[in-house]
Amino acid sequence: MKRTIGIIGAGIGGLTAAARLASEGHSVKVWERNDKAGGKMNEVVKDGYRFDTGPSLFTMPFILEELFESCGRNLSDYLELQPVDPLCRYNWQDGTVFDCSTDLQKTLGQIAKFAPEDAEAYVKFLGYSADLYGKTAETFIMNPLQTVMDLRNLKKSDIFKIDAFPTVSTRVDKYFKSPYLRQVFKRFATYNGSSPYLAPATINVIAYVELCLGGYYVKGGLYSICRALEKLCTELGVEVSYNTDIKRILTEKKSATGVELSDGTAAKADIIFSNSDATFTYTDLVDKKVLRKKQVSRISNIEPSCSGFVMMLGTDKVFDNLKHHNIFFSRDYENEFAEIFHRKMLPEDPTIYIANTSAAEAGHAPEGGSNLFVLINAPYLTEKLAWDEARCKEYGDLIIHKLENFGLKGLRESIKVREHISPQDFYDRYRSNRGSIYGTSSNQQLSAFMRPRNKSPYIDNLYLVGGSTHPGGGIPLVMMSARHAVTIFNRENDNGE
Repeated sequence: MKRTIGIIGAGIGGLTAAARLASEGHSVKVWERNDKAGGKMNEVVKDGYRFDTGPSLFTMPFILEELFESCGRNLSDYLELQPVDPLCRYNWQDGTVFDCSTDLQKTLGQIAKFAPEDAEAYVKFLGYSADLYGKTAETFIMNPLQTVMDLRNLKKSDIFKIDAFPTVSTRVDKYFKSPYLRQVFKRFATYNGSSPYLAPATINVIAYVELCLGGYYVKGGLYSICRALEKLCTELGVEVSYNTDIKRILTEKKSATGVELSDGTAAKADIIFSNSDATFTYTDLVDKKVLRKKQVSRISNIEPSCSGFVMMLGTDKVFDNLKHHNIFFSRDYENEFAEIFHRKMLPEDPTIYIANTSAAEAGHAPEGGSNLFVLINAPYLTEKLAWDEARCKEYGDLIIHKLENFGLKGLRESIKVREHISPQDFYDRYRSNRGSIYGTSSNQQLSAFMRPRNKSPYIDNLYLVGGSTHPGGGIPLVMMSARHAVTIFNRENDNGE
């Protein structure tokens, strides 16, 4: 049965769901509160400098390829993917530098110079991470985990072998002696906004995804993925309305029936997909009378991931010590995460990430210049920490000073463009839970399995997609959330429910 489907939000999850549903013949309408698609995956262009403002590394491209194939298209007709090598340049304050590559021999050659005692451990850890992937990919990532039906084909023995009880830090420390490699592998927990000192060791699977499956850049910048999805949706007949805010989801007898726009206009739909943050969807878009107080309380108390402070620096200088992806580590990693997750304060000595896409595409900065996307992990919004222009300027100056000490000489004087995105901006623009970047926190043992479901258990005909839902944040997982939601919808639609 073909349905009229409304989708709230034109982020990656919303566009993916829209394309899948439209390819099946449904009438699909998308409402986006901002003036362009992408959500947190966006771009800024100013004075000849171009920046991606969201994800900067693309993994698991087979998920994107499957989407286009399911819609009768070839991904290669829309995007050009380029492997990144080295994957990342890691920098420490004592001058140690590590260029990590998917080429194992190259990487082991590097490790022999600064941590020879851990060369064998590096190979063993990749094997351990690959084993985690084998046990979690079908069990978790590729599984909707919505009903008992989704549990039938699981290997129950695998569920108890995903290393969920020790933390990322504990497991990494058992493998490595080198403080350098310990920091490298603990860093992967930040990919979903978690602390390696709190998150379960299951998250070590991310190391396999990047270091073995590979990381990719997309020609034109990663926002090109959003443009490709938008184009795909248009070709399939999806209608997208921008600058259109949703006031609330309309319901009758605990069943979604449409939406009310901010101007008071009602738009009816048989089915609603929400690409808004799951917490915001339930607490702000759904009438509180529809949910029980305990349900509202439980949803309101969902811990968000960390947020981030972003600077976009357009410089008139090229820095030879920068690769495409760069990490500048703090001296005390454990204290840094304690500041972010326990004390809810900005780290005084933060780890700094820089994406420098002008290293791959000269057109992203004027000749002789660089476009530096700078990201620092920051606590989600609390009353302890208010963000305004002065705080952004002050903290940004601190980061610039630290980067100059790391060897980016003349950085301050070379800056021609400087823009900030704060945790408050992430909330104001995208309504993410307390300004979080990566959706729901993964800092509990089984939290990955406890994310909001892709079909609402509270409201019929309401489905949820995006980084705050199962299976998590990041481009491939967000796309999987949409695939799961559509799978569940089709399963129920075929059954006439």
